[in-house]
This record gives sequence, structure tokens and C-alpha cells, in this order.
Amino acid sequence: MNTRIALSALLTAACLAGTLEGRAQDLHFSQFFETPLLRNPAMAGLFTGDIRVQGVYRDQWNSITTAYRTTSLSGEYKMPIGKADDFLTAGLQVLYDQAGTVAWKTTHLLPAVNYHKSLSKEVPRYLSIGFMGGPVQTRLDRSKMQTASSYTTGSDGETFPSNGHTYLDMSTGISFNTQLNSNPDNNVFVGVGYHHINRPRRSFYNSAGAELNPKLVVSGGVKFSVTEWSYFNIQGDFTKQGQYQQAIMGFLWGLKLGQDLEDPRYLIHGGAFVRVNDAVVPVIKLDYRPFSVSFSYDVNISKLKTSSLGRGGFELGISFIGKNKRREEMKGVIFCPKY
Repeated sequence: MNTRIALSALLTAACLAGTLEGRAQDLHFSQFFETPLLRNPAMAGLFTGDIRVQGVYRDQWNSITTAYRTTSLSGEYKMPIGKADDFLTAGLQVLYDQAGTVAWKTTHLLPAVNYHKSLSKEVPRYLSIGFMGGPVQTRLDRSKMQTASSYTTGSDGETFPSNGHTYLDMSTGISFNTQLNSNPDNNVFVGVGYHHINRPRRSFYNSAGAELNPKLVVSGGVKFSVTEWSYFNIQGDFTKQGQYQQAIMGFLWGLKLGQDLEDPRYLIHGGAFVRVNDAVVPVIKLDYRPFSVSFSYDVNISKLKTSSLGRGGFELGISFIGKNKRREEMKGVIFCPKY
């Protein structure tokens, strides 16, 4: 068995064992800043505008095995509530993943809602509480699966009641965001998300002990101006799920282009993020409002780098942010949560 086949079998076996015993790690993106609902449902609506649609595609481990391909599509719509500056955001997170040689497919359909309570009449300052939940379906192709008994008895030695399994997944979270001073470009946010609060059972054997561990995600970010035409955006996440921990942090430097620096038509971003003990992730992003496109590549620095030659995977992100024209006419009269 050559190195490529061995690594492919090892990765697939590790994922299968983790899922059957309830210790699987959740899907993740290096462009975590483009998947706010996966970080924390209380981060829905934290943007300048009224409607946002985001898509991210990830292709991982293509250099050593059958690629792990993951797609995220999310949408958010922000609505004012009552006479105060409170807001309600309705959202939807769709996630599709296909992993490894057994074509392990997982589909998430997760509606979300987030309430933003205004804490100030002078500047945008909000405390938000969000909830998200919906069905998750996971399936695999048994004809492409091999186990140890395949080499000793000629059969796979495993019997599943079904090749698919569906369960309900739920998450909640809280976040705080505020403008730092009189400059609307200077903002900060912190948030805590708690996923799989219902401890869903994720097992092809219908095992009562195969519960998905709850996941805690602590997020933070600060955006501040360097000059009137440039700024820094620093963000990071710390994730803990069972015995698994992950930290990712980094920055993007933004440059405004155009005559109107308060509302530039073009923005160029460049920077890098570090997923501790795993990867360095260079990122470039171009905003041509109301659209933006981002690209990143994982440079693997883990123990697998010898086999992967440092090639982890790439991500492509596309987003759209729209504004309510009627509320734009009221600019300066009401605030809205943003970052």
C-alpha cells in the first residue's frame, strides 16, 4: 500500500471513528469571517447594510487523498423593531460537505434568528442574542468503503441499518458590538456561541452513546482606521469541542479606492491568518460594492506537511450586501448593528 492510499485510509478511518463515537470535529473554514452563523448565531446581522448573502467553497487535502469539499451558503435580512433602535435579523445557513473516498455527504439546513438590543442613543452599540437550529442529513457510499476485515475475510464486516442518518441540531449565542469613537469605521465586537446544545445523536448504528459533543466558540474582532483611506481588521476565534481545541487569528489591511472615502466603491484587502499548529492562511479580498470576492490558501505547517508538501487547501468566498433605500434616506436618524 503506497503512502497516498495509506493517508487516504487513515483520514477516512479517523473521521468515521470520530463520528461513530460522537467525538467528530465540526466542519470549519479558514475564511471564518465569511461564515458568521457558523461562528455564532448572535453574529447574524453584524454588518453595514440590510441584507447579506455569502457563499464559501473549500477544497482540502487534494494533494494527498480524495479532496474534502465543503460549501457554505448563508443569507441574512435585518429589520427594525418598534420605535427604538432595536433590530431583528432572520437568517438561513446551508452547509454541504463531501469527504474522502467513501463520498461521505453531510447537508445542514439551519434557520436562524437574532435580536439586537440597542444600548445607546449616541452611537451604534448593541447586545445580541441569537438562536439557530434545523435538520442535518449525513450519508455515505457503502460500495466505496473498506474496513480491516476486507483484507482478511473478503467482506467489510460492518452492517448499517441505513446508509443515511438525519438529526436535529441547535445552537445559541450572545454578542456585543459597539462603535469605538466618533469615527464609524472604528468598531469592536465580542461573542460567545454554543453549538449542539441538544447533543444530537450522530451514528449510523443508532447508538445511544454516540452524541455530538457541544462546541464553544469565543470570537472577537476590532476594526480601526490607520488613515482616512486605510484600516486594519483584526479577528480571531477560539473553539473547544470535547478534547479538541482550535485557535485561529489574524488580520486584513483594507485600502479604500475612489473619490468618496466615506462610502468607497472599491476596497482592497490583504492579510493573513494563523490556525495554531495547523496552517498559515494568506488572504486577499476585493470589494466592488455591493459585491466582494475573497481567496485564501492554507499553507500546512502541521505534522502532515511532509506528505502534503505544505498544500492544505484553498477557499473562494463571494458575498453581496444590499441596503434598504428608505432607511438610507434616514441616514443619521437611526443606528443599526454593524462591524
